[in-house]
Amino acid sequence: MKRLFIMACAAIIALPLAAQETYENAKVATQDLNGTARYVGMGGAMDALGADISTISTNPAGIGLFRRSTFSGSLGLVSQADAGNRIGASATHMSFDQLGFVVAMPSETGNFLNFAFNYHKSRNFDQILSVADRLNNASQNKLTYAKQKNGLLFNTDANGVPDFNNPYNACNQIDDIYARNLNYDADQNAWFYDPATGYTFDREHWGYVADYDFNLSANLEDRVYLGMTVGIQDINYRHYSEYVEKLDGPNGLYDMAVYDERRIDGTGVNVKAGAIIRPIEESPFRIGLSIATPTWYDMKTSNFTELSDGSVSASNGESYKFSLYTPWRFGLSIGHTIGSNIAIGAGYEFADYNTLDSRYNTDEYYDAWDGSYYTDSESDREMNRHTHLTLKGVSTLKAGIEYRPVEEFAVRFGYNYVSPMYKQGAFKDGTIDSAGSYYSSATDFVNWQATNRITCGLGFTTGKWNLDLAYQYNTQSGKFSPFMTYVDNEYEDEDNICDEVTVKNNRHQLLFTVGYRF
Repeated sequence: MKRLFIMACAAIIALPLAAQETYENAKVATQDLNGTARYVGMGGAMDALGADISTISTNPAGIGLFRRSTFSGSLGLVSQADAGNRIGASATHMSFDQLGFVVAMPSETGNFLNFAFNYHKSRNFDQILSVADRLNNASQNKLTYAKQKNGLLFNTDANGVPDFNNPYNACNQIDDIYARNLNYDADQNAWFYDPATGYTFDREHWGYVADYDFNLSANLEDRVYLGMTVGIQDINYRHYSEYVEKLDGPNGLYDMAVYDERRIDGTGVNVKAGAIIRPIEESPFRIGLSIATPTWYDMKTSNFTELSDGSVSASNGESYKFSLYTPWRFGLSIGHTIGSNIAIGAGYEFADYNTLDSRYNTDEYYDAWDGSYYTDSESDREMNRHTHLTLKGVSTLKAGIEYRPVEEFAVRFGYNYVSPMYKQGAFKDGTIDSAGSYYSSATDFVNWQATNRITCGLGFTTGKWNLDLAYQYNTQSGKFSPFMTYVDNEYEDEDNICDEVTVKNNRHQLLFTVGYRF
């Protein structure tokens, strides 16, 4: 441990430009089920059925099935079930989820060349996480004790007494307030820590990832549909958290609190391509194929963190730029219609998240020819190794059905299963020789398990207008840890082991779409 901490503290001086860490990256790389109310009501299982603007980002060929130009906009209401409210956060938020249009351009031969643009919110970060549990001979305070015991935080005099105004370097500032509350016995030249009896943790996430998609698609003989989409992503992520430990000191119980604010802003770009084929001319049965490149993100993150025991406090802030490349995504789908009354769709998507590429920015330069700034980067090998050990491939299964008892009215149902992203026993490792660890201002992590989404919806058509309403219930549970557990193989009483706590993220979404055909 001593060698690892010395390496980390030394390396931070040489790496002023940083990369992000695995658990933060996973938050911005994943996607929600969102779009038009028709698309959500059918569980997003429209990649082979097409003719819905939301397929622009999942199977671009779906835009090729439009025969008339259209415009649509969607508003939503998202509410988190059973959310705690110890920090005054609201569990319910309005959401502007989608706005776009399709221009259908028929040719003299009966084929179509269509153009489309669509904005949609691919990720909604709104979430409250509240946890409380007891601690038994484990705490953040004990971790600082282990560092100072090995002489890794502050320079000491000949008697071993630390000089709190003379830390080894900036990477240890976050431990300052903990170290000031440790007990040192000069006669025995030994350190003692105040044991923790329990903790509370509260965090609010908010923000979004917005997708701006530009599409060109074609309908060839009403048998083959092809499409390509260029997407631009905008990340706006915020969080505020409070972590409080109840410590048992010589003068009784007292609180040690960590207050953390973080924001991530950035932009990215990707390309998506797809095809839909009707293999039998006399049948409406369709097969869809799609592929999406990684999203190449350039991002900036900043944080402000304060530690306090109520009488003494210390704070630190960081800001840096980094790059992130998400994994490739592959999709296979089928769709079928029965007369003009029933539409059935199903799909499968795969993305291998252990290939997430966290990257250092090595250079930034200005091109006077086109007036743009460009960034060079290289992979953070150590953090990417941790990502490979932490995350795994994710499979998404989608199924949906629409039934129209009359032409003007539709009823829809859908279901999604999303397999777990985190491997068994995964954890946030604060000892990785990476700037993503050095600059991390939070030690907590959640290993989220599988996601289940149940959807339903209604559709009304009157003249050129369509009105659609959808409801989505998203349920997921996970295992929360306030900090990394470690075991000392030499001294059992030096173990720092905390129990995992089961947490839930259950969300309700109402979505309303207005569309117009012209």
